[in-house]
Amino acid sequence: MKWPEMISIEHARELQKDLRKRVRIIPLKREPQYVAGVDAAFSEDLVYAAACLYRYPELTPVEKASAVEKLKFPYIPGFLSFREGPAIIAAIRKLATKPDVILVDGQGIAHPRGIGIASHLGVLLNIPAIGCAKTRLVGEFEEPGRQKGSWSELAYEGRIVGAVVRTKDSVRPLFVSPGHKIDLDNAIRITLNCAGKYRIPEPLRYADMLSRKMRAQK
Repeated sequence: MKWPEMISIEHARELQKDLRKRVRIIPLKREPQYVAGVDAAFSEDLVYAAACLYRYPELTPVEKASAVEKLKFPYIPGFLSFREGPAIIAAIRKLATKPDVILVDGQGIAHPRGIGIASHLGVLLNIPAIGCAKTRLVGEFEEPGRQKGSWSELAYEGRIVGAVVRTKDSVRPLFVSPGHKIDLDNAIRITLNCAGKYRIPEPLRYADMLSRKMRAQK
């Protein structure tokens, strides 16, 4: 599927509905060897995207790639994929090694239409994807325990769409949701395994740093 050059909100909403039908929340077929974190930073008219590949579970950095694209979509909650998705996909496709799982700074199925940026990217790239968001978009939950590894279910409209996961002792949790071709248990496990000394999983943390550095250097 080719990403449209320009798109209206109405068209974006229809595309989300169509893509949602292709989302598959299923167990991983095999244990990943490579995990990539992806993120983007913005200037007034550009998107700076980074993809950082790590060997899993050792969390050894393997390679990084980046892309810069024209900004063509406004910031609207629930439509993040149309704002930064094209640049992120371009960065991922520059990696010499295809990731087995992608960690995305955003939502998976924990989204009003069940198709957050992690789901969107996962479907378009046909790669298992996990949403690791810093804030909640939808759903209700009980606060998890204070220790790293504690988590509670995130429920929305009568079903479990994610988990509220403590990735470091006594810090704010992340909102983890499966995006595509992965289930919730594996999404939680891989997110925790990728969390080193910090709240944000290491591949995502580095992708965030790299995208911000790119923006600062322009």
